[in-house]
Amino acid sequence: ACAGGAGGAGPGAAMDLFGDLRRMNKRQLYYQVLNFAMIVSSALMIWKGLIVVTGSESPIVVVLSGSMEPAFHRGDLLFLTNFHDDPIRAGEIVVFKVEGRDIPIVHRVIKVHEKGNGNIKFLTKGDNNEVDDRGLYKEGQNWLEKKDVVGRARGFLPYVGMVTIIMNDYPKFKYALLAVMGAYVLLKRES
Repeated sequence: ACAGGAGGAGPGAAMDLFGDLRRMNKRQLYYQVLNFAMIVSSALMIWKGLIVVTGSESPIVVVLSGSMEPAFHRGDLLFLTNFHDDPIRAGEIVVFKVEGRDIPIVHRVIKVHEKGNGNIKFLTKGDNNEVDDRGLYKEGQNWLEKKDVVGRARGFLPYVGMVTIIMNDYPKFKYALLAVMGAYVLLKRES
């Protein structure tokens, strides 16, 4: 199987792009650059707003593995909240970070230990895994605590995150997509 690149990006397309850039005067170019910057800053503001509203540092995550099948499949987009007053209960699906791992993990809480002082420790496991997650935790760690939780799954959209997986698996596709989007925003004319 061959990995496909961006189609139709031959020398003719590149010449048309440079021709369009040359025909723009500086004022138009500055306007388009500012327009692009406005889109990026708006996206960042929406993301920060979601962080504040949901209480989660990552309000939206993509499921990257099949460890939670059949509940969630690879590519599902999860919506998270992380309100610290909500108690963690067995059966709940949480997204957690483990020291030494960059990518958060989406698994189900299978056991909870609550102490009288309010301290909670819990154990997780992927629905599709044979064993619990103790092998995934940092060395010597047998339980997770509330501080390890990034969020709790509150809803999902099936397979919407496949684009993210494709961009991670094929970096050339990611750069081609970003280049096309940037060129479109810079070159589109106001009607």
